[in-house]
Amino acid sequence: MMETEEKYKVVIIDDERSAIDALRHELAPYREFEVKGIASNGTKGKKMVMELRPDLLFLDVELPDMLGLNLLSEIRDDVLWDMKVVFYTSYDKYLLQALRESAFDFLLKPFEHEDLKVIIDRYRKAMSTSALLPPPSFASSVNALLPQHGMFMISTVTGFKFLRLEEIGFFEYLKEKRQWQVVLFNQSRLNLKRNTKAEDIIGYSQAFIQISQSAIVNVNYLAMIDGKCCQLYPPFHDRSDLIISRNFLKELQERLYVL
Repeated sequence: MMETEEKYKVVIIDDERSAIDALRHELAPYREFEVKGIASNGTKGKKMVMELRPDLLFLDVELPDMLGLNLLSEIRDDVLWDMKVVFYTSYDKYLLQALRESAFDFLLKPFEHEDLKVIIDRYRKAMSTSALLPPPSFASSVNALLPQHGMFMISTVTGFKFLRLEEIGFFEYLKEKRQWQVVLFNQSRLNLKRNTKAEDIIGYSQAFIQISQSAIVNVNYLAMIDGKCCQLYPPFHDRSDLIISRNFLKELQERLYVL
C-alpha cells in the first residue's frame, strides 16, 4: 500500500493578479503544495490565514490597505502553528535583507523557476528537520522582524526605509506635491509614498501626534507649547511654523496627558 503524500496548505496574499497567476502556475508541479486561498488585501488576508491555518504564506510586502509587516504584527499572537512566511515582492532584494533575517525567505517579482525551486527545497528540508525538533515560534520570529525597540519601516518614494524613533523630528504635508515628508535628525528629508495618509503615520508609533492637517510631531522632541506653536528640542528648534490647529488641540491635550 502506497504512503499518502503529505499536503502543505498555501495561502497567497497579493493584489497583483499577474503575480498571483505566475506563482500559482509555478507551484502547480509541486504536488504536495496546495493553494487553499488567495486574498487581495490585508484585511481579507488576516481572516483567511486564521481560517485556513496555512503551512506556507506568500505575502506581498505592500498591500493596498497595510504593510505586510503590519499584517504579521496583528496576527502574530494568534498563529500557534508552524507557518513559514515568504515575502513576495517587486522591491530590490538589498532593501529586504532585514526581512530575510526573520522571514523564511523572499521571492522577488518577476521570479525565475529556479528562484521558487530554491524556496521549495528549503521548505522541504526545514520540514524534514522539524520532525526531529520542536516547531519554531512564529511569534518570536516575527517579533524580531517587526518594528520594535523604536525601529520601524517607512514606505518612501524610493522604497522601504528602516528608521529609529529618535531619528525622526516631525512629518509635514507638502501641499504642492500632495505627499507627506519626514524630517530627520540629520536634517535630511524623505518623501513618503503619495498614498500615505496621516493615520498611517500615526500608526507607526504612539509618539507621533498630529497637530494640524499638515504636521505630525514626535512627542519626544516636544520641548513646550507656546500658545499654539509647538517648540521642539534641537536640532528642530528653529521651526516656528508647527502650529496646532483648533481641530487637533483637544486630542493633543488628551494624548499628552496620557503620555
